[in-house]
Amino acid sequence: MATLISNLSINWKCKHTWKSASYNTSWCLLGCSIGDLGTIAYFQFMGIDWPVLAIMCLAILNGLITSIILETIILARQMDLSLAFKTAIGMSLLSMIAMEAAMNVTDFMLTGGAILKWWVIPFMLVAGFVAPLPYNYWRLKALGKACH
Repeated sequence: MATLISNLSINWKCKHTWKSASYNTSWCLLGCSIGDLGTIAYFQFMGIDWPVLAIMCLAILNGLITSIILETIILARQMDLSLAFKTAIGMSLLSMIAMEAAMNVTDFMLTGGAILKWWVIPFMLVAGFVAPLPYNYWRLKALGKACH
C-alpha cells in the first residue's frame, strides 16, 4: 500500500521525463498507426463491407502487431534480436491498447465509422498520442520502465 501511495505522489513536473515519455510514445504511435490506418484504408479502398466494430478491432490488432515489429527493429540495434523481440512484447500493452482505442474512437466520433479522411487523421494521431502519455510518464517516473 505504501508503494502505491508513493507511486501516486510522483513529481509530474519533470521536463526530462515528459520528454522521454513523449519520445517513446511517438515511436509507439508510429508503429501503431501503420497497422491501424493501413487496415482501415484497406477496407475503405477495397470496398469491403464489414461491420465497423469488426474493422476497428482488426485495425487495433494490426496496430499492436506493427508497433511490436517496429519496436523490435529499433531495439535490435541495441541488443540481440530475440531479446529485442521479448522486450517489445513485454512493453506496456495497456499503453498501446489505450492509444489504439483513442485513435479508433476519435475516427468513429468524427466520421461515424471506420472511415479515413485526410482531415480526421491528425485528430486521430493527437488522440492516440495524448491518451497513453500520462501512463507512459508514470511508468518512467515511478517504475523506471521504458521501451527504449
